[in-house]
Amino acid sequence: MKLGLIWGYWTAAPPEGMVELTVEAERCGYDTVWSAESWGSDAFSPLAYLAAHTSQIKLGTAVVQLAARTPTAVGMHAVTLDHLSNGRMILGLGVSGPQVVEGWYGRPSNRPLARTREYVEILRRIFSREGYLEFDGDYYQHPYRGEGSEGLGKPLKIMTHPLRKDLPIYIGAEGPKNIRQTVEIADGWFPLYYSPYRPEIYADDIAGRKEDFEIAVATTVKVCDDVSEGLWPTRASLGFYIGGMGAKGQNYHTKLMSRMGFEEEALKIQELFLEGKRDEAIATVPEEFADEISLVGPPERIRDRLEAWKESPVTMLSVAPRSKEEMAQIAELVLG
Repeated sequence: MKLGLIWGYWTAAPPEGMVELTVEAERCGYDTVWSAESWGSDAFSPLAYLAAHTSQIKLGTAVVQLAARTPTAVGMHAVTLDHLSNGRMILGLGVSGPQVVEGWYGRPSNRPLARTREYVEILRRIFSREGYLEFDGDYYQHPYRGEGSEGLGKPLKIMTHPLRKDLPIYIGAEGPKNIRQTVEIADGWFPLYYSPYRPEIYADDIAGRKEDFEIAVATTVKVCDDVSEGLWPTRASLGFYIGGMGAKGQNYHTKLMSRMGFEEEALKIQELFLEGKRDEAIATVPEEFADEISLVGPPERIRDRLEAWKESPVTMLSVAPRSKEEMAQIAELVLG
């Protein structure tokens, strides 16, 4: 089992201690540091900064939103950062939801699986650099010949030679079809919620994965005496995502929780949240669900429950410690 350090996306300002704690994570044996984006900070810039202060820890985006950039722009970012870090880049991608795609990026959000497949195919061609980029897809064309074209475009090949032709691509996916496509076209998968006690939820979808396929799960590892108190931040996050990150009938997170055996609770959380009753929505999140997807409690309880994770297909637990002491404590529990 590997460990990842999550920095996520910034809120009002950059997180404190980002460099110092990432250096400590590298010292403690963490495998990867992850950066994200929503509608604030971008995912690539923090990793370039961290690359200059580290030498071994991998640098991953979890995730870069497809609507934010063309696939060729993302390919340029990835190739550049892979060179600057001496081959430590992991390119994590995700489509995000319609509220962000259409609201912030001003792009259409229909047919996300087809868009993702084309996007990844173009990236693979960029990284391989085996020929000039020619692609005639439904959503991406190189050269572009559509409306507004002057007909002067020509196939190009990335000038900077990629350090690795097999630069790894991970995808954030929730729905069964998306997960199956991810297993087919990517090198790794970011589940949103994963319960090692319900392996049947994803078993069929990941059955065809390659032997070295990575599954990196963002979770909470919290050492504390009071389990209920320790689970409260997880329940608060679940309440927000399940209740507010989407519209009624079109919330991937609500649908996922429903598939995991908590349909009645998921719909109730969403109903309360959309009515403006956020505290009630959070209180409705079952502690059992939060506990299954987390590792919370005294050290002996965490070690005991960690066995279920180690027996699962999950290859990495990505966590968000915010002190050197917590960083080392989690490393000792998970890595031994």
